[in-house]
Amino acid sequence: MKVNMRFPESLRPYYRKELEDYYANLKSYNFPVAWRHLERAHIIGQAYPYQHSYVHWIMLKFGFRIKNYKEVIGQIPRLLVGGVKSFVGKIPAGNTGGANVPPLKAMEIPEDLKLILEKAK
Repeated sequence: MKVNMRFPESLRPYYRKELEDYYANLKSYNFPVAWRHLERAHIIGQAYPYQHSYVHWIMLKFGFRIKNYKEVIGQIPRLLVGGVKSFVGKIPAGNTGGANVPPLKAMEIPEDLKLILEKAK
């Protein structure tokens, strides 16, 4: 069993940048682009309990903000279980984290993120 607790320093700037871009787009009401940055932050942080859970927390708040109750309901179990799955190394790689995709479905990782994640190993 692989235990992931420490978020690699090499991933921090990319994770932060995605969250910064999320907040910038949220502020200007560009919700689709804001959401895409959350999905990318999820992919970067999903193997690490704190970062993974934090993105789900933001996704939950986003669901409330845009009054998408399917998203709100979908984020609750992800928020409760996602960090545990990260802790034990059982995550579906590339999953974007939203309620619009099955929580255990592995997905294709965008090429730019694939390179970033491979460098961090």
